[in-house]
Amino acid sequence: MWVQSVLQEGLTNSESSGNRQSPVYQKYLGGKGLLALIAVLSAFVPLSTDLYLPALPGMSDYFAVSTSLANLTLILFFIFFSAGMLFWGPLSDRYGRRPVLLLGLAIYIVASAACAISWDIWHLIFFRVLQAVGGSAASAVAMAMVKDVYSGRQQESVLALVQSMVVISPAVAPVLGAFMIPYTSWRGLFFALALIGIVSMAGGLLLRETIPSRYTGTMIQSFGRLGTVLKNPGFTSLLIVFSLVSTASLAFIADSSYIFEKGFGLSEQGYSFFFAANAVALIAGPFLYIRLSRTFRRTSIIAAGFAVLVAAGCCLSLFGDTSAVVFTLALFPASLMGSCVRPGGAYLMLEQQKEDAGSASALINCFGLVFGSLGMVLVSLIGTDLILSLGLINIAVGLLCLAGWLMIGRLNLAHCVQDHPER
Repeated sequence: MWVQSVLQEGLTNSESSGNRQSPVYQKYLGGKGLLALIAVLSAFVPLSTDLYLPALPGMSDYFAVSTSLANLTLILFFIFFSAGMLFWGPLSDRYGRRPVLLLGLAIYIVASAACAISWDIWHLIFFRVLQAVGGSAASAVAMAMVKDVYSGRQQESVLALVQSMVVISPAVAPVLGAFMIPYTSWRGLFFALALIGIVSMAGGLLLRETIPSRYTGTMIQSFGRLGTVLKNPGFTSLLIVFSLVSTASLAFIADSSYIFEKGFGLSEQGYSFFFAANAVALIAGPFLYIRLSRTFRRTSIIAAGFAVLVAAGCCLSLFGDTSAVVFTLALFPASLMGSCVRPGGAYLMLEQQKEDAGSASALINCFGLVFGSLGMVLVSLIGTDLILSLGLINIAVGLLCLAGWLMIGRLNLAHCVQDHPER
């Protein structure tokens, strides 16, 4: 029902969208097919990393290597995925979304199959790097396509749907991987990723080009557009503020198993139950934003979200170690509102750039991963008390984001910040 309302809203908006295309112009995919393709492409990071996580210990045993060496298949994937987006994003502005997407997916499919038949750990690491490079094209292009096709209120609604899919995937992928392992092996999980790539490729072949106008400079000049986008004070200020949110969310994901299993003495099944409760908050956040945005100003929703991060961080620091239930209840509002502010933030960042949507999309996704990785490191460096560390990170992130958000509005650094669609 919610997706149908998004599509119906899009048909109305498209009549006055200027040079933007409407989903109905997707001759083969249609509006729903385009939404589904964008959602799948946006989930390539968690699908490619979390699906095989349950098999990672077994892989180190299979290749008779250390855990740290096996973990390189995960670490290098994130590094090259982040770098790859900065490569594909500008190229999609020059050559179009569709050819870049198809080339990236072709690399991803071949690399995934090669991972499945790897004969030693170094070959697996190499093919994982190729998989990251190919998959990064999907993420870079997905958000740029949202900018190409949708506008105004509908763009925020589609971004909310995309953000929900992004947080659903890391919650579902490990469970799916654990379910598949008794019936297959780690090789089968990589074949499953290749199959996901093939399905995405089918959607990409049916896709009609979405970019309204292409950058006409040289290939080298197209990469320079990354710097041009970063020189936009409105975009860069918003980029820093909303990327910081990933620091808090990924800090929890990094040490959640240690907190619940070692800290509270839960079993793996018990841990998955409480982790799922947090995933519910992440999934509900974007939908809550759309609901609230019908009544409240965007500025108020985002400011309230950052304030909740601070309050939740205080509760975690003071009472989080009481029990697993209390910890989860204290973390729930932080996860909910941290996810809630993402659609509005993504919309505002994209609105700062009338052109170079591919470069802007690449920077948004790349900075989110970089700041998230920083959170993974910080939560362990602050101290041995992981719950207190997590609480302090939420407090710091909330305060920094709130201060940055208020400064952006006060100095009028970014346009559209004070605007509200349909109000």
